[in-house]
Amino acid sequence: MKVVIIIPTYNEKGNIDRIVPTLEEEIFPQIKNHEMAILVADDRSPDGTADQVKKLMEKWKNIDLISGEKQGLGAAYMRAMAYAIDRMGAEVMFEMDADLSHDPHKVPDFLQKIDEGADFVIGTRYSEGGSIPENWGLIRKIYSIFGNILIRIILMRFSIHDWTGGYRAIKKEVFLNESKKIKEVRNYTFQISFLHHAVQDGFKVAEVPINFTDRTMGRSKLAAKSYIIGVLKYCFIARFKELAFGPFGKFLVVGGTGFVIQFVIYNLFIKYASLPLAFGSWVAAQPAIFSNFNLNNLWTFKEDKSKGFLSYITKIVIFFFTSNIGVLFIQSGIIYILEYLFGRKYANFYFIFATAVLLVWNFTMYRFVIWRKKTS
Repeated sequence: MKVVIIIPTYNEKGNIDRIVPTLEEEIFPQIKNHEMAILVADDRSPDGTADQVKKLMEKWKNIDLISGEKQGLGAAYMRAMAYAIDRMGAEVMFEMDADLSHDPHKVPDFLQKIDEGADFVIGTRYSEGGSIPENWGLIRKIYSIFGNILIRIILMRFSIHDWTGGYRAIKKEVFLNESKKIKEVRNYTFQISFLHHAVQDGFKVAEVPINFTDRTMGRSKLAAKSYIIGVLKYCFIARFKELAFGPFGKFLVVGGTGFVIQFVIYNLFIKYASLPLAFGSWVAAQPAIFSNFNLNNLWTFKEDKSKGFLSYITKIVIFFFTSNIGVLFIQSGIIYILEYLFGRKYANFYFIFATAVLLVWNFTMYRFVIWRKKTS
């Protein structure tokens, strides 16, 4: 595969003179099964970084340089990745800092994960074998460690240990799939947004432990306060959208429709029949279950919907079976107990309370049994 190491730069003249020879002379000769190249994305550095890259290009012919306005890290990577694919034929792209804080000697480990089937490989500082600098101050350590923990909690994605790191290997297909979704993210929030969208879309993510080191030349471009605000803003908005417009939000709308159907029929039982409330709720549930299945199949979980008559019949039978387990033992069971204890006076309260408890069971069954995502 054609692999392009993308190095974004702004005033990195001294560092570019160290990282490029390290890659060319120490790392690339170890890699036999991939074609390696370097792309420097310079934001018109006033210190002459681009001129230094041009000198290196005379020695090594697998180096490209692109220049653009300084619009943030995200914009630089978007521009560079598009160039790497269109002009260099990249199939895998690395994100790597110029200051050697990302150990180039880990490149073969990243490529091994790619060869094993990963689409997106992250260099992680927060799993076994990874580390952050011991000389970091307490405040910086708190920002970094607890910031990542907070991101994992807000986004509810616990399998990924390092959301903010910038040492990554990404397949072309991931970028092409996600580029439209992340094109407006220009600052350091780009790293979180890119990874989050890739995870949402089911790309396989792997991690490589890294020992992050501080730069020894130049200054960091990260503004802590604006970065923290940007990260929190992104995470909360992304999580809200995921809940409101993702499967769970749609599930609530569909469930609301089923609730109305069941509630109306249930109340007809209360008004015109003297049968137990629990039995009435079970009978009323059947048309609601039928409605819920078809709306979920066509809308909520449409990416995993039934294909063909046999698949439809199989899923609807499983759906009725799992739904009726919940209705009988959770919803009707709670209603039966409450009617036994307090009589029929609060029949609608019993129904609403029991339905709220049933909600958790239903979503779990729908997402992980009926319309579970297929793994390749």
